[in-house]
Amino acid sequence: MNPLVPIMLLGWTPIVLLMFMALPPRRAVIVAFIAAWLFLPVPVPEALLIQGLPELDKMTVTCIAVLLGTLIFQKDRLLSFRPRRFDIPMMIWCIVPIFSSVTNTETNIYHLPGIANPLYDGLSEILRQSVTWGLPYLIGRVYFNNLYALRELAIGIFIGGLVYIPFCLFEMEMSPQLHAFAYGVHPHNDFRQTIRGYWYRPNVFMAHGLMVAIWMASATLIGTWLWLSGTLKNLGGIPVVVLVVPLGLVTVACMSMASVMLLVVGLATLYFATTTRTRWPVIALIAVAPVYMSVRATGLWDGSSMVSLVSTVAGEKRAESLETRVYNENLLTEHAINKPIFGWGGWNRSRVFNRHGNDISITDGMWVIAIGKHGLVGLASLTTAILLPVWLTLRRFPIRHWAHPQAAPAAALAMLLVIYMIDNVLNAMINPVFMLAAGALAGQSLAATRRINASRQAKFANNPQDKPNPTQHATAVSRSTSHT
Repeated sequence: MNPLVPIMLLGWTPIVLLMFMALPPRRAVIVAFIAAWLFLPVPVPEALLIQGLPELDKMTVTCIAVLLGTLIFQKDRLLSFRPRRFDIPMMIWCIVPIFSSVTNTETNIYHLPGIANPLYDGLSEILRQSVTWGLPYLIGRVYFNNLYALRELAIGIFIGGLVYIPFCLFEMEMSPQLHAFAYGVHPHNDFRQTIRGYWYRPNVFMAHGLMVAIWMASATLIGTWLWLSGTLKNLGGIPVVVLVVPLGLVTVACMSMASVMLLVVGLATLYFATTTRTRWPVIALIAVAPVYMSVRATGLWDGSSMVSLVSTVAGEKRAESLETRVYNENLLTEHAINKPIFGWGGWNRSRVFNRHGNDISITDGMWVIAIGKHGLVGLASLTTAILLPVWLTLRRFPIRHWAHPQAAPAAALAMLLVIYMIDNVLNAMINPVFMLAAGALAGQSLAATRRINASRQAKFANNPQDKPNPTQHATAVSRSTSHT
């Protein structure tokens, strides 16, 4: 690891403040988040780790820097924030660590240490969780509260995918070396996971090639839907279709079957739902992750039939990988159910050890980590915090408007959250940019509801015999594109 790592992490805050001075505030937030996610270093310098404080990684420094910039340049935005009922799941997810800590003070059968100060430990975890998840959500709530702002955020994610194309192509040919060239260390320890046939799966400046794959798939989904809906026809004078095609090809070349499948399913669901004007395909896709987690956590389904299906469709190698994942899910969820409400907390208590004290478990899915560390309360709150904004968007905007140029960015971001939640079933890829979108959709739902209600009340006041018409949604969608 070279000195550029702490220089970049510590120097990112003044760079973000300069962005606030040079760019419109909302655009500064978009550039700060996406540039940090794409290019800041992955490893955490040990010299910068402070006990009790969040790890100083690329996104924590970004969240703190954006919050500081907001306090200095956009204080009114924070003062205007008012918590709503749909913010409760995120609040619970941020504070649940303290309950996990105070209910796990005893030394267990694996001789792991008891927590000397559970209150301190719990407060430290609350701080970490709030910075990692809560701050991006809050920033999304206060900065992206209308459809025009959502359009900017969606285009920012699309551009973020386009920017990564040459870096991905380089690493596919030369192997994942860019992070080592720039920062002196590889982001992923097991280099064998990057080898895919005749080329390599790129890591670029992310922790794992799967992170790159889901990012490129997300950018492709957004770019394709903005193009199909007519929201974005040209970008920098170049037709969007000319940009979407190579972005999609690079996504496929990232060699992540799950990411490609999620991209295809997401786009197919958007297209089918809007053409048939039924929201049930979207609802069915929203239900995939919660249903899977429910039947797996309760032991109603052991996953063996899924392994057999993958063996038939994708081959033995894929099936063996899935079988390992399913076995460890069964192992960890059986252990988690011993502390069902608030989980095992930290100190590796949620993992499984043999009688010699050796860790024999492998954690892959975010949901397994959540239920193990923070129990059913943590898992339910995290899942709801990600999917509730999608449900609110579905309620506030009829599905027939999801292909409208003004509402399409909200639809694309909503589908992005759905496929991200499904990806969390398979992987543990924390991406605060997606939580920025979750807060944005939640805030937009509130703004849209106010405009719709105001429009209906005004019409009813002028003519009491008129009943509110559902088609007023189209007018509300159009009005909600005003700048803030």
